[in-house]
Amino acid sequence: MNNTRTISEMSKIIEALGRHSDGSAVEVLEEIGTNSPEDIVRELTVNALISRNTYDSLKVVLINEGKGIHDLSATVAESAINSLKSLNDKSEVFKILDETINTHYDDLIKSKATFVKDLITSCQN
Repeated sequence: MNNTRTISEMSKIIEALGRHSDGSAVEVLEEIGTNSPEDIVRELTVNALISRNTYDSLKVVLINEGKGIHDLSATVAESAINSLKSLNDKSEVFKILDETINTHYDDLIKSKATFVKDLITSCQN
C-alpha cells in the first residue's frame, strides 16, 4: 500500500471511525483495522482506538494478543505506547492494565501490561 492517496483516504476513514460515537465503530476498527496486513493501517487503527479513550477501545489495544501494544510490528506497538502516554486522562488505561496484571491468564500479556504501566507511570513524573 505505497500509494499516498490511498493511505490518506484510509487515514480519513479510520479517523472518522475513531470519532464515531457508536460502539460498533470499535468492532469495525478491531475486525478490519487491527487485522490488516499493512503496518500503517494497524498503526492508524490503534491510534484511533486510543483516541476514543473508552474501556472497550482501550481493551482492544491493551489486552488482545497480536494487537496494539502486542503487535508484532515494533512500529505499531511503539506508536500505541506513545499514544497511550499522550492521553490526558489515563484512568481507563490504568484500570485495564491493573485488571490485566491481576487476572489475565497469559503471563506474557501480564508482563507486557506491567511494562507498559511502568513506562506510562515513569513518564508522568
